[in-house]
Amino acid sequence: MLADRFGRKSMLLLGCLLYALFGALPVLLHELRLILLSRLLFGCAEALIMTCCTTLIADYWPPRERMRYINRQVITIGVVGALFFVIGGVAGEGSWRTPFLLYLTPLLMLPAIAAWLWEPDRRQEDSHAAPALNGGVRRTVLTACFLIFAGMVTCFVVTVMTPTVLVMRGVTSTSLIGAAAGLAILCTLIGSIAWPFVRERIGVAGVNALLLGCMAAGLCVLALAPSYAVVLAAMVLQGVGAGFLVSNASLPLLLGLPPHLRARGVGAFTACLYLGQFASPLIITAIAQPLGGMPAGLANAILVWALLTMVLALVWLVVGLRHARLQSGPVAH
Repeated sequence: MLADRFGRKSMLLLGCLLYALFGALPVLLHELRLILLSRLLFGCAEALIMTCCTTLIADYWPPRERMRYINRQVITIGVVGALFFVIGGVAGEGSWRTPFLLYLTPLLMLPAIAAWLWEPDRRQEDSHAAPALNGGVRRTVLTACFLIFAGMVTCFVVTVMTPTVLVMRGVTSTSLIGAAAGLAILCTLIGSIAWPFVRERIGVAGVNALLLGCMAAGLCVLALAPSYAVVLAAMVLQGVGAGFLVSNASLPLLLGLPPHLRARGVGAFTACLYLGQFASPLIITAIAQPLGGMPAGLANAILVWALLTMVLALVWLVVGLRHARLQSGPVAH
């Protein structure tokens, strides 16, 4: 809503400034509660940046180009995230505070943002703005938000719980645990790169069913894995599915929302993305409680969530096939 009211570019500049400020603040803080508060505010700034960037992509480019740049955004996030993960690890050898200084790097981008980005002309958009969401737009937003929430819950089962699963399997080497996480990130990038080609062949609904199925299969393999090698196979399945997720979930939103509602819809989508990440360990822990608690019931809890995800994949497949059949119309004989 802030980006709709005050403009995308100005909110992006503000978001980058706050991102750097709150991101680097733990370097100076000593109390844990203040550090946690700074991370909370940092998350708000990050969400503001994500919303503004995604909305600007939709504002700047027509639908076909929009798809391409959204996918490039997802790939860039993965590459830069992996790169800074490595740099942060090296920087943290001397002090745990040093990696937080990396969050100052967006300050270097502020002049480029101010000089090269422009605020879309929304006067014509506002003159044609509808007073409220219609049913179709509301369904688009709710569907995208539901998918990204459920998908992020599933993704973060692997991110958060894989180290525990590996330790329970007798793998305690931090290098091996880190390698498994790195493989998942690599496969996520592969999935992101492959997404345009897969989407062209099976459509958005088909990709939704595929990505949910891949992630569900990955969770099943992870929960039942008897060895480290099998856990790596789970990382591949999960990573490829996760690579499809953000681009495919956001595409109907960016194509279907009218310009005057775009930032609001993307903001809701981004909020659900982060809520899914936050809720994931809470959901799995809650499922594990009646199954033996943590960590004894972790594998069964992962299997339960995998089953729910697979059911969702099948529902999406059926709905997608029905929608495709309705669009194709009756076949002439």
